[in-house]
Amino acid sequence: MFSTADYAPEDSFRFWRETIFDRIVPVELTPTAAHGFAGSLEAAEVGPLLITRVTQSAVTTVATPDTIRRHGKYETLNVAITLKGRVFSAQDDRTAIQNPGDIVVMDRRPAVMGSDGDTQTLFIEMPRACLERALGSTRRFTALTIGADQVGTSMVTTFFQELARTAGQMTPDMANRMASIGVDLVVASIAERLAHEPPRNIQGILIFQRALAHIEANLGDVNLDPAQLAAAVGVSLRHLQTLFREQDRNIADWIWRRRLESAAQRLTDPGFSHLSVGELAYSCGFSTQSHFSRRFKESYGLSPSDYRRAPGIAG
Repeated sequence: MFSTADYAPEDSFRFWRETIFDRIVPVELTPTAAHGFAGSLEAAEVGPLLITRVTQSAVTTVATPDTIRRHGKYETLNVAITLKGRVFSAQDDRTAIQNPGDIVVMDRRPAVMGSDGDTQTLFIEMPRACLERALGSTRRFTALTIGADQVGTSMVTTFFQELARTAGQMTPDMANRMASIGVDLVVASIAERLAHEPPRNIQGILIFQRALAHIEANLGDVNLDPAQLAAAVGVSLRHLQTLFREQDRNIADWIWRRRLESAAQRLTDPGFSHLSVGELAYSCGFSTQSHFSRRFKESYGLSPSDYRRAPGIAG
């Protein structure tokens, strides 16, 4: 736990700003309260999720290209649940207000969040891939208020508050399972909210989702490439490329990214420990072990064998 009450008034906000930058999100922080600033932070790690409850005086936070670059948390995003007070959020040409019980998603792109009074917010840092695989580009739902009146929203709030409270009592395996359930609840709430948005290119979205599902089901096919994928979902390669660009993705890059992510997961899964690195590489769609090893090290900084042996990688 961190609290500004533990520091002299002239130092408290400086330490608060540094702690928020390191723990929550890369931002420039400016207090807007008429009186002295006060803040406290409580944190828990549950599997791959970082959960932080922040209570603070009125403040404005701005994520700039420079702060984002210095922080480098590109593979995660923040789901923010407003518990007390009122918060405004702006990102990707969208601005919204969150009242108690509302949820908003903020990605690692330029953004502004602020309040005009004391607030308490629960931040959940989660892998962006968990949301993008199910929902497409985060640009569809960043700074979009997911209202407390939705069926799933109150379930998300209750679940994560309880998850943070009991985190220290869980085994690593239980923590990973609970984190997965939490992510599914967030995805369901966002999907419910998007269902109320004005109609878009529904056919294109359905084709895109079919393409993602086909990739997931055929990662082990060494012949899977953009052209084969387009044929599998029944559209031209050019049309499929356009649909992927609308979701800020490149077809080939996404296929290789999912193969590498799948391989990384299997390298730390005891259920795949009987497979050699070469066998595991082939099962994830790589035609040669050397190609797999080179691309894996470029992405993860370790060879597949070293990654498999590294302590603390799994869970």
